[in-house]
Amino acid sequence: MKNIDSGNHTTGKSLYLDDIPLVAGTLFGAAFISPVAHGHIERLDLAEAAQHPGVVRIFTHRDITGENQIGGIIPDEPLLAEYEVDFCGMPIAFVVAETDEAARAAVRKITVDITPLPIITDPRVAQAQGELIVPPRTFQLGDPERAWDQCAYVVEGSADTNGQEHLYIETQCAYAIPEENEGLKIYSSTQSPTASQRAAARVLGVPMHQLEVDVIRLGGGFGGKEDQANAWVALCALAAHHLRKPVKYVLHRLEDMQMTGKRHPYSSDFKLGLGKDLNIIAYESTYYQNAGAAADLSPAIMERTLFHATGTYFIPNVKATAFSCRTHLPPNTAFRGFGGPQAKFVMEAAIAKAAEQLGIDACVIQKQNLNKTGDEFPYGQKAVSEAHACWHKAETLYDVEALRQQVQDFNATNTVRKKGLAFMPICFGISFTNTSMNQARALVHVYYDGSVKVSTGAVEMGQGVNTKLLQVAAQTFSINPSRVRLQTTSTNRIANTSPSAASATADLNGKAVQLACQAIVQRLKEVAAQELQVPEAGVELHDEKVLAHGEESALDWKKLVTAAFLKRVSLSEHAHYATPEVHFNKATEKGHPFAYHVYGTAITIATIDCIRGTYTVDAVKVVHDFGRSMNPNIDRGQIEGGIVQGIGWMTMEELLYDQTGRLRSNTLSTYKVPDIYSVPKEIAIEALQTDNDNLAIFRSKAVGEPPFMYGIGTYFALRNAIKAFNPDSPIGFNAPMTPEKVLLALYPQPATGVKVTHAQSVSHVAVS
Repeated sequence: MKNIDSGNHTTGKSLYLDDIPLVAGTLFGAAFISPVAHGHIERLDLAEAAQHPGVVRIFTHRDITGENQIGGIIPDEPLLAEYEVDFCGMPIAFVVAETDEAARAAVRKITVDITPLPIITDPRVAQAQGELIVPPRTFQLGDPERAWDQCAYVVEGSADTNGQEHLYIETQCAYAIPEENEGLKIYSSTQSPTASQRAAARVLGVPMHQLEVDVIRLGGGFGGKEDQANAWVALCALAAHHLRKPVKYVLHRLEDMQMTGKRHPYSSDFKLGLGKDLNIIAYESTYYQNAGAAADLSPAIMERTLFHATGTYFIPNVKATAFSCRTHLPPNTAFRGFGGPQAKFVMEAAIAKAAEQLGIDACVIQKQNLNKTGDEFPYGQKAVSEAHACWHKAETLYDVEALRQQVQDFNATNTVRKKGLAFMPICFGISFTNTSMNQARALVHVYYDGSVKVSTGAVEMGQGVNTKLLQVAAQTFSINPSRVRLQTTSTNRIANTSPSAASATADLNGKAVQLACQAIVQRLKEVAAQELQVPEAGVELHDEKVLAHGEESALDWKKLVTAAFLKRVSLSEHAHYATPEVHFNKATEKGHPFAYHVYGTAITIATIDCIRGTYTVDAVKVVHDFGRSMNPNIDRGQIEGGIVQGIGWMTMEELLYDQTGRLRSNTLSTYKVPDIYSVPKEIAIEALQTDNDNLAIFRSKAVGEPPFMYGIGTYFALRNAIKAFNPDSPIGFNAPMTPEKVLLALYPQPATGVKVTHAQSVSHVAVS
């Protein structure tokens, strides 16, 4: 089945927030933000701005009728700065005017005097000074302290990953419209309608039932609208609440880049020990997460980093510790993978370091240590593993020996161009690690004419979840999909929604839809049994026909629905689904936090130009654990997109803040994302189709986040190509691998003049 939105997307008919017709009298907002990263506000002058033509009112923290707080996990994030600013881009005032142009012009007339305070941008510095969002956490398995003596080889080093801009096509935005009885209807580009509703209610000091948050669809999210959409909802709600007029705010691209948090940069240390048989015996890792100025979702992201500390490998002795460090950058937030990619990069760096010291290919260690069904993760859950199946199928299907030979032959005959090949196995847990969030609801109406309307808490943001939910309803009712229509996501129809995140949206909401439809089907079968005078067990719905003992009856779908209505049988159902089995005890750091894991293996080949430092990704060849895909076209699209986004993070997307906390890569001319010319020349995707029972909807495993991690293989393919040109290259593990870094790594450091420094891993090899 095709994506139900593809036609409207390609013809421009799809509606986004900025397409909603304006209500008469709509006003427009614009935020005045801090020009410095840290300091005391001494004086805020709004007088000239307030006199600007068209300005209706300027709001500050003094106008907040509830609590000046939008922090979700930890209440440490004011909506509007009071007496201190904590990052460049922090909102201080909110101008509301008759036009967007007037609001933005007035913002430029606001002045503020700020006494500077010390600025921290490095998470290691923050940790050393005790600036932590939450206390550190440690996951442990076995006894790593005693295990080091058993290791024949030990390597140590560091590995750093930079942040990443979400760069969704639709920027952050909100539109609040007053309703009767002090109510507000708020349209928002949010992945978390309930979180936005809760944040706005908190700021206004009103019960949540006074606010409805409605989401048509998002023009991309990638995690950037899971928590950070709340500020814009709350600002518009605050102004509309006071003025009793509609208020709209759509951020410009440069505003969005400056004011919002990114993927968390991490600086990490590792220590890896192997036996003579190359089995990994012990592993220690320490992660310094750059959280930014407020918690946002950092504690949860840090937790998932720990969950994925060992990547796709079984290691009997593990100690992984993470620090969430408070710096003076915009609060960093969720991004596809949610802390998992950062951990996997460190694990792969440790293996690459060990392989380099031992003079072997990293894939030898990778393959040797892939986890197996029954192996224990450091957090206590036992693996149900497809790691070896994916790896072996990739080796066979793509003829790895031939690929290796092609790379060797190319490198032997080319002096200024070199190729590198790398494997990237993945293992990613599917569920919210906060157990209580693993629930969803669905409201299904079957109308008198046989048509169906479905409401869920799922937010469509380009991932195709609406198509999958429609498939669930159509398949459960056994009717033509054209009879089913998906509603927008509204907190009035579905309350207490979990975010559309964690690759769990289709599973959670799909299961809720399935339960609702099954309840209605059961009632319809009872009606059919009465009408046909047959036992209920003999009734079946199939392709809009009603079968009695396997034979077509006089009833069809529409007639059956009509009969049920006339008998006063309910044709609506509101169902609730909670993922069974999942649990986690933070006191012991043990449990069963994931419904299942997704596995896969990617083989990446890249070529570098050793004169210029530029490169191309020749191919990414994947075997992916789909489970039993319910929509292969959508799933393949998600995998392709995830791979390219992961490659961007590992190569060209260099996020730069200066020492004053100011974003320097603040435009699309200074922050580069992959375009059509930089994507791999070939992306091959083969499904590992399994029919194992799992908790996924129709046994179709999640594909939102796991494929992103295939992009990590590109970094190591490029690194291998550099080593093919210069085996003595001092290159360490510092992503992204920009062309500038490639060029510096290809050639020795200058003996005189400006000293060029590299992020190097410090290591040793101890042989027993």
